[in-house]
Amino acid sequence: MKIHISGQNLSVSEALRAHADKKFIKLKRHFDHLIEVHLNIKMIKSNAFAEATVHVSGHTFFATSENDDMYVSIDRLVNRLDRQIIKHKDKIKDHHPKHYKKH
Repeated sequence: MKIHISGQNLSVSEALRAHADKKFIKLKRHFDHLIEVHLNIKMIKSNAFAEATVHVSGHTFFATSENDDMYVSIDRLVNRLDRQIIKHKDKIKDHHPKHYKKH
């Protein structure tokens, strides 16, 4: 999984990059087919905005988050993406096992 982080109106520090890497690993725990993540973070006045696009095989997810603290904003963003990926995984899961036969 490749993670691309870009910052607007702020520089992306190593601590922020490490925090984002650690949080996005959570997504890979639920769905192994993650291809690429684009994370865009920006500061507008005193608000921290984070938005991410996650590319998986056959689908793309997008989420945004806003908070006073950039770390909290990234945490909330990852939680939103996690819920979307879990929902997608449930949709593609085969709910009818092969050994099940209709009578």
